[in-house]
Amino acid sequence: MAGERTDGGSRWLWGLLGSVMSVHTALNLIRPLISYRTIALGGDAVEVGLVTAAYALLPLLIAVSVGRFIDRTARIAWIAGLGSIILAAGGLFLAASVGLFGLALASTVVGVGQLLCMIASQALIARYSRPEHLDRDFGWFTAAASLGQLAGPLISGVILADASGPALLSATSSALVVAGVVAALGILPLLPLARLRPLRRTAEQKAAPPVPTRVLLSRRRMPSALLTSLALLTAVDILTAYLPLIAESRGISPMLVGVLLSLRAGASLLSRLSLPWMLRRWSRKALIITSTGVTAVALVLVSLPTSDFAALAVVLVVGGFLLGVGQPLTMAEVTTLAPEGARGAALALRIWGNRLGQVAIPAAAAGVAGVVGAPGALLFSAVVLATASIAAR
Repeated sequence: MAGERTDGGSRWLWGLLGSVMSVHTALNLIRPLISYRTIALGGDAVEVGLVTAAYALLPLLIAVSVGRFIDRTARIAWIAGLGSIILAAGGLFLAASVGLFGLALASTVVGVGQLLCMIASQALIARYSRPEHLDRDFGWFTAAASLGQLAGPLISGVILADASGPALLSATSSALVVAGVVAALGILPLLPLARLRPLRRTAEQKAAPPVPTRVLLSRRRMPSALLTSLALLTAVDILTAYLPLIAESRGISPMLVGVLLSLRAGASLLSRLSLPWMLRRWSRKALIITSTGVTAVALVLVSLPTSDFAALAVVLVVGGFLLGVGQPLTMAEVTTLAPEGARGAALALRIWGNRLGQVAIPAAAAGVAGVVGAPGALLFSAVVLATASIAAR
């Protein structure tokens, strides 16, 4: 898409990053709470997996259409703001849900809100960042998300503390209301972005038909980039969903689970801030292969029967560091592989692939967990990561 680009370090980017941090704080406050609320309502490992899969169901159906809409829309910051409102509503809906069907439906609303926030935010970077700054800006984007991933579980752990039994239901309701407020605050940093100038488009670009999905998929390296993104994101989801179950069976409190998840997120944040330095020493391809391979090993180690908090913390810090590397690199790769005028659709296709994985892999992991227990879900995710690592070669 032709038009003016702004400097990657300008104020619009910092406003976007503030919104991303707020949205991801709310989202990562909500995601573990869904598992705990499912447990409080009498759900087991299978039902946790199914409710987790519901989060991605509707986004799976609408992702590519949203991306094409964004490609045709001159101003897109308002779409990210709409996503924040929907995410906030989903958190409040979860707080009011007292049945597993209601939880699944509210989880779907949360997924739609997150979808709008992410496609619009990534499209803003693809439109307005300079080409030489794409890796860096997507690294900062995912670093802001990691800050939210760090803060969300900590807030969740503090509010839940050692709640169990009937008290767990009440505690999750309070935490979900807090999450709804935090999500709504994500609108405020976006307000200055309403002044961003729309990119100029030529008559030929305006008349050009949408690039078909099959053409995007036929681009060299695109399928492996999508598989890597899917594997890494679902690994985070499965770890977030099943670590509370694994920890509960090993006598680890919800507060310590929040600390473990935050350590993982903090390590991912550090790796994303270090990304420019790493890219000066290693290729994008080498970093993607290492990210998926080492994360697979980390999930296998977490699944081993140990209740040693320090050992789990070390594994999650190392795995979290490498887990954080792959996502910004796949965002930049998908953006550079896509033709001008179809970057929103390509980023949406990436998110569509992620949502497909978030429906299929947790559902399959739930089946494995139903047979061999919650650690089996992590082992299943490790197999997907190992496959992605091989494909990236």
